[in-house]
Amino acid sequence: MPVNPSTQNFLMLLGRIAMSVIFIVAGIRKAMAIAGTVAYMQKNGVPFAEFLVYCTIVLEIGGGIAILLGWKLRSVAAALAIFVLVITPIFHAFWTFEPAQYGNQLNHFMKNLALAGGLLYMLVGGAGAYSIDGKNTRL
Repeated sequence: MPVNPSTQNFLMLLGRIAMSVIFIVAGIRKAMAIAGTVAYMQKNGVPFAEFLVYCTIVLEIGGGIAILLGWKLRSVAAALAIFVLVITPIFHAFWTFEPAQYGNQLNHFMKNLALAGGLLYMLVGGAGAYSIDGKNTRL
């Protein structure tokens, strides 16, 4: 079913809003609990966790805001997709968990795959007209 351009651009805006929230909230939560986040990263074998926690916070909050605004969306979506695909098997390796935690970790793993898929769609589809990127191009 074809979607008219106005509806398509509105739905792209709604999609960006929905996608941005998870990254902004995750980054803020990490920023509010640096020590705990570093400990969790170290527990999962992440090297240089004391440094990478700040990189992660900047990527999540900055990337989330960029998605929300539709600024440099294709580049940001690519960076976040790679980030999500790299961290998912590190933090949600469901196959290594006890049966009581297996289902929860499997859900997180699958949610992250869906996030990466949505980000790849954004990379291909762009930000739409209702965005900073859309204001910088002629439709």
